Amino acid sequence: MSPQREIVDEYGSYLKIERSLSDNTVSAYTRDVGSFASWLEAREPSFRWQQIGRDDIFDYFADISAFLSKRSQARILSSLTSFFDYLVIEGEIEGNPALLVDAPKLGKYLPVVLSVEEVESILDCTSNLRDRAILEVLYGCGLRVSEVCSLQISQVYLDELFLRVVGKGNKERLVPMAENTAEHIAAWLEARPVSERQYEDILFLNRFGKPLSRVSVFKMVKAQALKAGVNKEISPHTFRHSFATHLIENGADLRVVQEMLGHESILTTEIYTHVDSASWQAEIRKLLSDLK
Repeated sequence: MSPQREIVDEYGSYLKIERSLSDNTVSAYTRDVGSFASWLEAREPSFRWQQIGRDDIFDYFADISAFLSKRSQARILSSLTSFFDYLVIEGEIEGNPALLVDAPKLGKYLPVVLSVEEVESILDCTSNLRDRAILEVLYGCGLRVSEVCSLQISQVYLDELFLRVVGKGNKERLVPMAENTAEHIAAWLEARPVSERQYEDILFLNRFGKPLSRVSVFKMVKAQALKAGVNKEISPHTFRHSFATHLIENGADLRVVQEMLGHESILTTEIYTHVDSASWQAEIRKLLSDLK
C-alpha cells in the first residue's frame, strides 16, 4: 500500500475514533477520498497529497460530473473538504484546497411524505406485533432506521413514555412517545423470542433471535405499504419525514422538532417547513381545479 493510501486509512481511523462517526459515514467518506486517490494515481502514480491543489479538484469534478448528480458531487466535495481539513490538522498541508471549490447548486429537495390517512392505513393492516411496533416507533418517534435496529430495551421507558436514543456521533437524545406507541412496544415485548445473551437487551429481533438488519426493515416497510395500497416510493425514512412534517403542520416549534430528530443544524429541520408549504399549495390548486 502506498504512503498516500495509508494516509486515507489513517483518516478513516480519525473519523471513527476521534470524531465518533458511524461506520456507514466513515465508509462513505473514505470511499469518496479513495476514488479521488485512484483518479490521481491514474494521472501520476507517485502523487503526494501535499502537491494537490484546487485545479486538481476542478479537473476531477470535470471528469465525474457527467456521471453523477449534483447532490452526489456535493457529497464528494464535502468528503474531500473533511479529508483536507484532517491533513491540515496533522500538519501535512498548510491550507485546504477544497475550500476554494464551490459546491454545485442544488435545487430544493422535498422528501416524500405520507398523509395521516396513508400512515393509518399502513399501520392498520400490519398485524405482526414486531412490525407494528417498529412502524409505531418510526412514525411516532421519528427515529432513523439505524436507531430502530440498535434500540435497546433498557432505553425504552414505557411508564414514563419516552425513549433514550443514541444517534449519529453517539449523541443521546430523549424522545417522547404516545401511549399507543408504548402499548404496541409492550405487546411486542411479551411476544419477543428468547435471544442469545449478547442480544438480550436488543428490542427488535428477527425470528432467529438476532438483531434486525436495515435491509429487513426496508423490505418490511415496502411490503406493508404495498399491502395497504400506498403507491408512493417509500422507505423507513419516509415515516421520519412524515413525523416531522405532521408535527410542524400542527404547530410544533421548529427547535423542538430539531431536538426530537437529533439534527445538529436547524437548517436541516427547516426542509419540513417547505414540505408543509408545498402540501397546502397543492391542496389550494386542487380546490381551484374542483371549482372550475
